[in-house]
Amino acid sequence: MGEAGEKRNYYAVLGAESDASREEIERRYKRLAVEHHPDRGGDEERMKSINEAWRVLKDDTAREAYDASRHPPYGATAFVPSTSGGAQADAIGGRVAGSLLCLFAGVVLVSLVRFHYVVFLWPLALLGALLILFGVWMAHAALAFVREGYAPMHPARRLVWAQEAAFWFTVTGGIYGLYLLLTAI
Repeated sequence: MGEAGEKRNYYAVLGAESDASREEIERRYKRLAVEHHPDRGGDEERMKSINEAWRVLKDDTAREAYDASRHPPYGATAFVPSTSGGAQADAIGGRVAGSLLCLFAGVVLVSLVRFHYVVFLWPLALLGALLILFGVWMAHAALAFVREGYAPMHPARRLVWAQEAAFWFTVTGGIYGLYLLLTAI
């Protein structure tokens, strides 16, 4: 199916209602196929659209997918990705692993400059601080990604303020702990 085929109303092409049975759709297809067949003087383009509609509506799974694309669920946007639970877990794990890696690299760079007392390596300390900020940003994005995966009325979606407060409290505590570690030695 091309872009034009995805926007076409296959039920209207066959002259059937969207809740018509498979037998009703088949009967209408056969009648239109006889009427519009190119060998009987019909329009070839019209016959192609009739065949395309029949190909989609005769198969139950293709019809369900077509109906779902015509009427997205309540509150859904135009594009609703359909992924498995494993793919969802990999996406969350990848985001968390990336943020932890950035945080670790940032702490290592800042600690390297501080514990070796090499002042002219200040660009490494700056890079470390930027990596820490980027890691915090990635962790916050992972939190938002997990939150968006829940249903709209789930408590995790309704208590955003509590999640944000806990997240920023943890970030502030971690930065303060790093400050204490760097100034203690």
